[in-house]
Amino acid sequence: MSRKYIVALVILIAVGLGIGIGVLSFSPTPNPPQSNNATQHIDPDWTFPSESEPAIPLPDFRPVVAEVMPSVVSVTTETVVSSFFGQSTEYVAGSGILIDDKGYVVTNEHVVEDAQNIYVELADGRTFSANIVGTDPLSDLAVIRIDATDLPYACWGDSGSLSLGEWVLAVGNALEKGIGVTQGIVSSLNVSVTSGGNTLFGLIQTTAALNPGNSGGPLVNMSGEVIGIISVKIVASEVEGVGFAISSDEAKPIILNLIRYGRVTYPWLGVGAQTVNPLLAMSMDLPVDRGALILEVVAGSPADTAGLREDDIIIRFEDKEISDVVDLVQALRASEIGEEVEIVFVRGEGIKTISARLVERPTS
Repeated sequence: MSRKYIVALVILIAVGLGIGIGVLSFSPTPNPPQSNNATQHIDPDWTFPSESEPAIPLPDFRPVVAEVMPSVVSVTTETVVSSFFGQSTEYVAGSGILIDDKGYVVTNEHVVEDAQNIYVELADGRTFSANIVGTDPLSDLAVIRIDATDLPYACWGDSGSLSLGEWVLAVGNALEKGIGVTQGIVSSLNVSVTSGGNTLFGLIQTTAALNPGNSGGPLVNMSGEVIGIISVKIVASEVEGVGFAISSDEAKPIILNLIRYGRVTYPWLGVGAQTVNPLLAMSMDLPVDRGALILEVVAGSPADTAGLREDDIIIRFEDKEISDVVDLVQALRASEIGEEVEIVFVRGEGIKTISARLVERPTS
């Protein structure tokens, strides 16, 4: 038999037996065997789990914006600046809040500081000149007034009822582009921040984006109530979403005094102090690890008259425990000028009690 017939016969036999040779395999095994590794995770009855509860939707901010927007104003100030090249006019943009229908506007003290002229633009586009009613650098609050009536005004809220994680909106003239809104949450409460050599107390920290021009604008809750007045933002390359507002509870009595009297008076003890914490107590070998360590006693002050000295540690002021300087400042501000207060302090290894009669804080 010749070679070509032998090859043809082999091919025919192979096809007849169902043996695949290259592309000539036309008869694959109907049910190929499965290894244990391939089948151990198979579950023919698996389905996606059903949702036990519907997803909670994000809040609708539109009604809040509609409620508060008419009462928020843009504030622009003119300040004359002197330099080597002569005098020039500098314009500063900020925000404010109408707090009644008679033209009173709350803003920041640093917005109107040294201003020769102040202009207020309402949400409806009208612009008015404004006069300063009163300012308070210690709280960074100011009240100005425009000559207009029947104005939309903001509702005041209770900052004491705020909770961490609560939604808030910041409203203001950010970047001088008109009144806009950003959203965020309350990230911390009762915060103290030092800015420009002055310490602000009782602040609300928020993640709502704040930009130049937001200063003096409101921070509002989901009912459209003002629960803070935007004041400070930490600006650093490694910091994101850290802004602060003066709480409405801190601001209300100050605003009332500014409108009624044109200024704010504070009780004064006459000490400079530092917070005592465990690290400071260990490093200085202090007898207690909390309180307000007196660094300076002003001559002739109530503290000096009462007998307080440097290195004394105040641990109680009237009925309030003093754990840090913030506690001491808040206890002082809750007191009255002329009031005689009881102060408990640590001196050496002993605890002493004195009485001091508070006076009005000096203006300079």
